[in-house]
Amino acid sequence: MYSGSSDGESHDTTPPTQRKIPPASSMLWVRNLRRYIGSGAGLGSEALMELETKRILLEIFKDKQQKSQEAGTIPSFYKKKPEEGSISGRVQRLAKYRFLKKQSDLLLNSDDLAAMWNCLRENCVIDDATGAEKMNYEDFCHIASVCTEQIGPKCRRFFSPSNFMKFEKDEAGRIAILPFYLYVMRTVSLTQARIDMSELDEDSDGFLQSHEMESYILGLIPNLAQLRDMPEPFTQMYCRIASQKFFFFCDPHRRGKACIKKILLSNCLQELMELHQESEEEVTDTEQAENWFSLTSAQRICDMFLALDKDCSGSLSKQELKEYADGTLTEIFIERVFDEHVRRGKSGSGNSREMDFDSFLDFVLALENKDTQEGLTYLFRCLDLQGRGFLTTADIHSLFRDVHQKWIEGGNYELCIEDVRDEIWDMVKPSDPLKITLDDLLGCKQGGTVASMLIDVRGFWAHDNRENLLQEEEEPPEEESQ
Repeated sequence: MYSGSSDGESHDTTPPTQRKIPPASSMLWVRNLRRYIGSGAGLGSEALMELETKRILLEIFKDKQQKSQEAGTIPSFYKKKPEEGSISGRVQRLAKYRFLKKQSDLLLNSDDLAAMWNCLRENCVIDDATGAEKMNYEDFCHIASVCTEQIGPKCRRFFSPSNFMKFEKDEAGRIAILPFYLYVMRTVSLTQARIDMSELDEDSDGFLQSHEMESYILGLIPNLAQLRDMPEPFTQMYCRIASQKFFFFCDPHRRGKACIKKILLSNCLQELMELHQESEEEVTDTEQAENWFSLTSAQRICDMFLALDKDCSGSLSKQELKEYADGTLTEIFIERVFDEHVRRGKSGSGNSREMDFDSFLDFVLALENKDTQEGLTYLFRCLDLQGRGFLTTADIHSLFRDVHQKWIEGGNYELCIEDVRDEIWDMVKPSDPLKITLDDLLGCKQGGTVASMLIDVRGFWAHDNRENLLQEEEEPPEEESQ
């Protein structure tokens, strides 16, 4: 018998589970589809872009891997900045903008700060002994919950246990609410300042150049109560004067750029923010004159420069600078200032060297801040006649000789230069008895006084009469007769 149909076609009697399925790679339609996709003809624009991105990233990875193998163990310490208008530059600016925007949204505004202060006062306890408003840790956690409900989660980071432990506690473990609130305000203020400065940082390297710093100060002027009435023509000059102090203290190597972090931590920013006070009546004339950033101080410095610039050239010669402070500075000091801190003219001759306005600002800042490290470093370079990094007895003798001459010309008593030299040595107490270094002057806490004695006859007079001056300061002012 035959197993099959009558038309002669055979039938496979093998069960379906035992049949062999050919692999997908051997199927014709699979091979054709893979060939079609591999050519890119069947992909959309997004898929093509993704493939191109993977290819570029792979090439960058291989290039970095090859350079790393060639460089050996030396790490990369220089990264080229993106070119202007390049895709990487645009992406960097966009990412920076979004990041700063996000950080700005997380900050507390004035309404949030007012609400936090109300929460603190409503949920604190009054100390019976001092009358101060205080809170313990349980109150602290409760206030955190209340503030989070009223303000939002962005205030939660201020109520961490570590922040509570930062403040001084009384015997009951309570902290005062006012220092905590001032801490929150200062943190918000500094964060906002950092965001504003970062927005002006064009190359995003964490440093501000002079024109960027001036732009930051210009943006602050409308918010500073004591500067709102500044004459419009004086605004640019004011920004230049104010910016120079930041660079004097935050750019010690004179690279032309100041670190944003250093600016935020410096006393200069705090001094500038003091101008927020609404009424100038709250500030005495002396305080206004002492604050470099006050309008009174800026106008004083500008008028001083114009009065010294006899020929109206926009710069000061040595002869013109000698009239500074009524001519009490010594000639050798003026010579050394030009040698160390004034750039030569384009012609290269010594006679063409004159002090421009920025150098004059550094000069004034150094003399008005002699007790600071930056001011004393500026002056020490002038005192170091031989450029050896230290002062000897011969240097002290040469420097004080001009002071002695002006002292005698002023009708004062005769004095011995050797005695003054020995007194300076006793004041400084240098680690090496034969020479005085900058570290010695900074360590003795009297470096500013020593520098004044060696460059300014008025400074030596103040030191010589220090006991009488101190007594006059301690005496109360006489009451006016009614």
